[in-house]
Amino acid sequence: MATNQRAAAVAAAKAPVLVIEDEPTVMAYICAALEKHGYQVAQAASGVEGLAMLAGNHYQGIISDMRTPGGVSGADVRAWVAEHYPELGSKMLFITGDTANEETAAILKSTGVPYIEKPFRVNQLITLVKSIMGTAGEGAA
Repeated sequence: MATNQRAAAVAAAKAPVLVIEDEPTVMAYICAALEKHGYQVAQAASGVEGLAMLAGNHYQGIISDMRTPGGVSGADVRAWVAEHYPELGSKMLFITGDTANEETAAILKSTGVPYIEKPFRVNQLITLVKSIMGTAGEGAA
């Protein structure tokens, strides 16, 4: 492996998980669960903020609520990631409390991004995060 590739791999391994969630209590719950299991976390309160943070930064993966304020949804974040950082496309997890909504269900199906429904348990979240992103500081294969 070339030196630049090694440096990029090390940077990715230490990268935080980007969590995009507008509900403070849900954000605190997710962050506490991830940090307890050794993950570093970066927080964004909206899709707009999440996109700004994605530009030029490295993340182990992304957890995004499907609906956030500001006109940028989880699906919009997924589309942006697919275009700009395709390697992160397989390291995304949606969270939603809205799977009964036909539009949300169609988006979840069309993107193929794994999702977890609110309310969820810590062990459900961590199991999914590990399978999608790898263990803390490791990244998915």
